[in-house]
Amino acid sequence: MILLRHELGEVLREVRTAQKRTLRDVAKSSAVSLGYLSEIERGTKEASSELLASVCDGLGMTLSELLSLVRDRVEHVETMTAPVTLPVGPARTADEVSASAA
Repeated sequence: MILLRHELGEVLREVRTAQKRTLRDVAKSSAVSLGYLSEIERGTKEASSELLASVCDGLGMTLSELLSLVRDRVEHVETMTAPVTLPVGPARTADEVSASAA
């Protein structure tokens, strides 16, 4: 099952590390506690929209940019976990099907 808070946290961590910034730096520029930001990145806390907006400001991005990245990530995870359908040939009778227990 996909948990939005996990995917959101992963995206926030990826953006922060791509900017070569520390948790402490982003927490300070976002006015969010270091511990709480860490919990959000690890996916252990659900962030409010207000808090996410502050973190986005601290990262120099918009909330819509963040949500777009999260959407892309969720879509990717969904395609990786979607059931695979295999083509099925024409129906066969019991006489045409044989199986071996060997």
